[in-house]
Amino acid sequence: MWHWKNIYRGMIMGASDVVPGVSGGTIAVVLGIYDQLIEAINGFFSKEWRRHLKFLIPLGIGIGTSILLLANLIEWLFEHHPGPTKYFFLGLIIGVIPYLTHKADMKNSFKSNHYVLLLIGAVLVGSMAFFQTSESAVITNLTFGSYVMLFFSGWLASSAMIVPGISGSFLLLIIGMYSTIINAVANLNFGVILVVGLGILCGIIFMSKLIEFFLENYTSGTFALIIGLVVGSIFVIFPGIPGDLGTWLLSIITLISGLLFAWFLGRVEYS
Repeated sequence: MWHWKNIYRGMIMGASDVVPGVSGGTIAVVLGIYDQLIEAINGFFSKEWRRHLKFLIPLGIGIGTSILLLANLIEWLFEHHPGPTKYFFLGLIIGVIPYLTHKADMKNSFKSNHYVLLLIGAVLVGSMAFFQTSESAVITNLTFGSYVMLFFSGWLASSAMIVPGISGSFLLLIIGMYSTIINAVANLNFGVILVVGLGILCGIIFMSKLIEFFLENYTSGTFALIIGLVVGSIFVIFPGIPGDLGTWLLSIITLISGLLFAWFLGRVEYS
């Protein structure tokens, strides 16, 4: 059975992956498909690969379509309305947390060591807010070394994309490759897109196997760390208090919109 509903899920995940500070893995959690996503990626290399392909292809179509269609829009929003845009995704991230705690059965399964892991995850991601995140110039003169860097940038970003709370786009921003990659997507530079895509594929395969192992053997501890990573990402994406009344009001509206959108997705997926 083909999971065609995954097209719209993939579009939401793709939109979030373009935004620095937001993790596609986080969105997969609120959509209720995170466990299935990890299982499908690893199951693609098993005897039941056809069944898992029916899950992954619609999701991939949605993610790819969203990134291609929204790259220019996201670029424009961050250039002209960075604060309110971040507040929307801030609301979305905060809205994810209740679903995560419910999924982890936090009240019944967490012990003191799990809360320590949660704190470690929050501090680990939250500390990224202190990294230099100023935009670097788009690399136009691409050399062999540049393509190697693009491949490993895709690997690093995809590893983060699949882990809730860690933003692949934000890591690209830190290492200075975000502008080059988002520009390539917006202008359909297929050479760069192909190299980064290969890196993303390799990173997803490696990280999904690692996450599956920990989810199967250390379920509560893994969820504790994931919740901590998501909480920490709030500090990363928080843009500060708006300086004028108009931006402040718009930011409040987008924050509430993000919260309501997370609630709506949760109602749709978990009802």
